[in-house]
Amino acid sequence: MKTIAADPLKSRPSEADWNRIAASARFQHLLSIKKMFIVPAFVFFLGYYLLLPILVGYAPRLMSTRVFGTVTLAYLFALSQFAVGWTIAALYLKASSRFDRLVKDLLEQDRTEQATPEHPGQLPGGR
Repeated sequence: MKTIAADPLKSRPSEADWNRIAASARFQHLLSIKKMFIVPAFVFFLGYYLLLPILVGYAPRLMSTRVFGTVTLAYLFALSQFAVGWTIAALYLKASSRFDRLVKDLLEQDRTEQATPEHPGQLPGGR
């Protein structure tokens, strides 16, 4: 028995729907919440990443300090960048679940608003 899958293009919002959603206050609020996480995380990591070559260039004696054996402070700092990167990724993963809930709420509200006629007896889209 052959089953026919639903056409994914029919269930996708049209360009007009996307434009309406993108212009909504709730979508703009979602973008501002995402920016409150992404911009500071990016700035912190960029600063942390650039600090290694700056310190190696301007404080070579400090960065060549041996911590144990032949391992220097610069080597430990370089390895710490992996830990910082993974930590930021984990924090984003946690924050993204909140973003996903906001997107789901936004889309559900949009569907509800589009299903509710603007005037009694009138279908959405003026039909």
